[in-house]
Amino acid sequence: MRIIVAITGASGVVYGVRLLEELNRRDVEVHLIVSENGEKILKLEMNIDVRELGKLAYKVYDPHDLTAPLASGSFISNGMVIVPCSVKTMAKIASGICDDLITRAAHCTLKEGRKLILVIREMPLRVIDIMNMLLLKLEGAIVMPASPAFYHKPQNIDDLINYVVGKVLDALGIEHNLYKRWGDGYYREDRQASARGLKV
Repeated sequence: MRIIVAITGASGVVYGVRLLEELNRRDVEVHLIVSENGEKILKLEMNIDVRELGKLAYKVYDPHDLTAPLASGSFISNGMVIVPCSVKTMAKIASGICDDLITRAAHCTLKEGRKLILVIREMPLRVIDIMNMLLLKLEGAIVMPASPAFYHKPQNIDDLINYVVGKVLDALGIEHNLYKRWGDGYYREDRQASARGLKV
């Protein structure tokens, strides 16, 4: 499997790093793009350098290199994940603006009918943000705000991060056990009682 991963300048770069770790464990061929602001946030929030992060990818690209293979629809991939995705990046993709490698790769992913996942990290949202989400959804993109659930009873921040990353892996069709799924706590006694028509 070949996946394009992009990290942009929104808070929550830990989601992108954790996704890279999980894809690396599964021997997925990752083609990584980190924007200039993404580099700054990586350093600010996690004290990680892009060169260090590159160890988790098959190849790392200059975000301004529009001659890279990813800038063409002829580059075959199983999809692209932008995590985290800034509202600026989302707005450019929704408007068809391809002024860097991330937006161009996303444009190619959509026009070729491949899976594009945008993990938006922003709150609250403007009307224009919601409209951009709608435009992208209508084009077939998967808009996935970084909104962790609590039904799996998270014990720490890692559990919340793993939930969001697990949902991305679900969208990519990659098996994992990063979070406890809804219904996993439906015990045998409950099922037996339900089968007997009892209230559980």
